[in-house]
Amino acid sequence: MTHLTNPLRRLSLEQLRTRTSEKWRVYPGDVLPMFVAEMDVPLAEPIVDAVTAAVRNGDTGYPAGTGYAEAFDDFARERWGWDGIAVERTTMVADVMQGILDVLDVISDRTGTVVVNSPVYFPFYDFVRHTGRTIEEAPLGADGRIDLTNLETAFRIAAKRGPRPAYLLCNPQNPTGAAHTAGELAAAAALAGRYGVRVVADEIHAPLVLPGAAFTPYLSVAGTGNAFAVLSASKAFNLAGLKAALAVAGPDAVDDLARIPWWAKESPSHIGVIAHTAALREGGDWLDALLAGLDDNRRLLTGLLAEHLPQVGYRPGEATYLAWLDCRALGLGDDPAAALLERGRVALASGPVFGTGGTGHARLNLGTSPELITEAVRRMAHSLTPLT
Repeated sequence: MTHLTNPLRRLSLEQLRTRTSEKWRVYPGDVLPMFVAEMDVPLAEPIVDAVTAAVRNGDTGYPAGTGYAEAFDDFARERWGWDGIAVERTTMVADVMQGILDVLDVISDRTGTVVVNSPVYFPFYDFVRHTGRTIEEAPLGADGRIDLTNLETAFRIAAKRGPRPAYLLCNPQNPTGAAHTAGELAAAAALAGRYGVRVVADEIHAPLVLPGAAFTPYLSVAGTGNAFAVLSASKAFNLAGLKAALAVAGPDAVDDLARIPWWAKESPSHIGVIAHTAALREGGDWLDALLAGLDDNRRLLTGLLAEHLPQVGYRPGEATYLAWLDCRALGLGDDPAAALLERGRVALASGPVFGTGGTGHARLNLGTSPELITEAVRRMAHSLTPLT
């Protein structure tokens, strides 16, 4: 294995402030942005080479072929020991959230109910409700993991409300960073089968399971034949601006996959598909270096909080580059991110938007340099120092 330099240590704050994406343009220049899920990394060289070659060749048309699915299949076999991304059971979609809506439209009714585990990635609420569907929360346990009692209650309610309920599963979990185990997923699948709930698993953070944990694909456990997973290389390789994703059907959901309309299948960026394919095929060493850096960062944050903000509760996540902070003891109200932005000029993601369980919490992005994490905690702690 080639040992690459930690990508999180390669860009200075001055270099990052030249970027024009959301992370570096939403707030004024005196704010340290630690909110949106963008990483402060240079792209892996194979991605740069593939995109540059395509642009130079004028290869900027519509997406075609199965290269992306084949690359993800090989990646899944190598990384997770899973051969479940059968190319004939996949289709390209624009991105993960749009792909989720495409799948929901063929397996559920727009007047139906979608169950989510809160706190959870906040666009789940906005996107699903925009279609006319109702959200039913199944709150996570105090450990940030699936609570099967809450899940069964939510499934029972969803099934009583009307036909064709669905469960939008975040695996691994955003924002808690839980990498759901095979046992947890199999138990959830059994409950879904009992109540006639169709499952769509958002597995965008799957490549970002950190040392000490393992990723279990939802479709790899028993009872998931009629389920779907939606995957992408975008989070792991920082490709949000190069949109592409895959919807993968369980073996009993192939007919549903075929009913996703052709325009959805042609909606990803062709350049995005090229970038994602190169990442999966040739970006493994870069990803390994990133995962090692993220592992260092979560240990760093643990130590910094213990030293400077011991009132903040933090359970280091098993996956993602996101840290879920319990700030209720700081006395900053329901939305501590708003207070920390105003007082400390550090931007975190607001906890309440993640649903039940988000009040008094904030999400911090660890996908940056150790220096900026240190500065973020310093600002947070300093903002709480009483003025004299």
